[in-house]
Amino acid sequence: MACNKVKMVIDKEFRISEVDERIYGSFIEHLGRAVYDGIYSPEHPSADEYGFRNDVKDLIKELNVPIIRYPGGNFVSSFNWEDSVGPVSERPRRLELAWKSIEENKVGLNEFTKWARNAGSDVMMAVNLGTRGIADACNILEYCNHPGNTKYSDLRISHGYKEPHNIKTWCLGNEMDGPWQLGHKTMEEYGRLAEETARAMKIIDPTIELVSCGSSSLTMPTFPDWEAVTLQHTYDHVDYVSMHQYYGNGKGDSEDFLASSDDMDQFIRTVIATCDYVKAKKRGKKDIKISFDEWNVWYHSSAADNETTEKHPWQIAPPLLEDIYNFEDALLVGLMLITLLKHADRVKMACLAQLVNVIAPIMTEAGGGAAWKQTIFYPFMHASAYGRGTALLPVISSPKFDTATHADVTAVEAVSVYNEEKEEVTIFAVNRSIKDDAEMTIDVRSFEGYRVLEHTVLESDDLLAVNGPFQEKVAPKQTSQSSIDGGTVTSILHKASWNVIRLGK
Repeated sequence: MACNKVKMVIDKEFRISEVDERIYGSFIEHLGRAVYDGIYSPEHPSADEYGFRNDVKDLIKELNVPIIRYPGGNFVSSFNWEDSVGPVSERPRRLELAWKSIEENKVGLNEFTKWARNAGSDVMMAVNLGTRGIADACNILEYCNHPGNTKYSDLRISHGYKEPHNIKTWCLGNEMDGPWQLGHKTMEEYGRLAEETARAMKIIDPTIELVSCGSSSLTMPTFPDWEAVTLQHTYDHVDYVSMHQYYGNGKGDSEDFLASSDDMDQFIRTVIATCDYVKAKKRGKKDIKISFDEWNVWYHSSAADNETTEKHPWQIAPPLLEDIYNFEDALLVGLMLITLLKHADRVKMACLAQLVNVIAPIMTEAGGGAAWKQTIFYPFMHASAYGRGTALLPVISSPKFDTATHADVTAVEAVSVYNEEKEEVTIFAVNRSIKDDAEMTIDVRSFEGYRVLEHTVLESDDLLAVNGPFQEKVAPKQTSQSSIDGGTVTSILHKASWNVIRLGK
């Protein structure tokens, strides 16, 4: 077997930016079994007094997710927030139009906010700019954040929540460029609506952060015109623009699939360039940051989902988007995390979509069984645990190859994060060659006196290996494949592997 030679230089002075911990956010939508039979299952042995599963919450805490986007997703574009508050027995059952399900509203805004805080997360709330508009966005903000003595803040207090929720991050709709979206808008329509909604919301609470709705994917025919036009309306009032992107391997071409993170990198670069164009045109002073608030692999469940929504609609919490992830999916998730970290100066929030049961790292058996970790759980957990600090600019020399739809694909992708307080530096590296190992030499001379603390690897001889309840075929292990001599670390990266190399004093 050939062994690729890769060189990397990391230096504590080559700084990209501090990593905003919210880059390790996630997403829970009222979709499928994400809420019901996911985080909430009153009959489960682990359920707390409010009906939320402690075993699921423990796994979420293991991922250390600082912010969770809620309640959608496509769901939010027909969401009547008033249905989700007040006495549960008085809440209506609704036709949920985005996913052709029945929403019982047993878990609503207050319950979710309380649960998220108990799970160690803040809430990123989305408002309905599909079938509703400015007034409703103002009303839900008043309900959540105003102290009292007004209609909606007093309504919250009457529901048992005296203290305001103080939700600081708000999304102005969801995927409004998509014709599948209820209340789909043109660029000008959305730009004007989002601008006026943002203006009104910041009158109510000037401390909030707002996310303008960006393109639903790199392949949208309106990209990047959508960003250029909508941000000319919202630039003065918002802090972020959203990005969404999913990848799949429907053609069974693993090499090409693992090159998809290059598309993600180009997508981010184009959005940054477009934001900076608007800044220049507006003679602005601030940089618009990125909230990459939907990203993941998604394709395994598509046929089953179409069968359910078209032939068996209007079920309560039907199994939808339940992708069972294999090993190569975990590699791509690792590559996508590396890509996000490389852009830590502009990507300040990101949400792995989603968190439980729906295209998720955590799964539960239907009907109240066990909770378990998918393959993608591990790279996300490692990045969240060790990817906090300062992202360092990676200078890498790697062999390259072409795939079916990508050119000049680097065999190894890597980035490092320096935690100055702990005097640790972590290198995240994926060898995305499915044929050849790599020997990576890393110049770490600026980290004098550091030693190798550990080298963790996620690998499998079977790219299609999956995990399941009580069966973990893909799990990380410790290895001795890294050593340090003077100012050089030498690491062996096995073919098709996710590697976490930690150095410290």
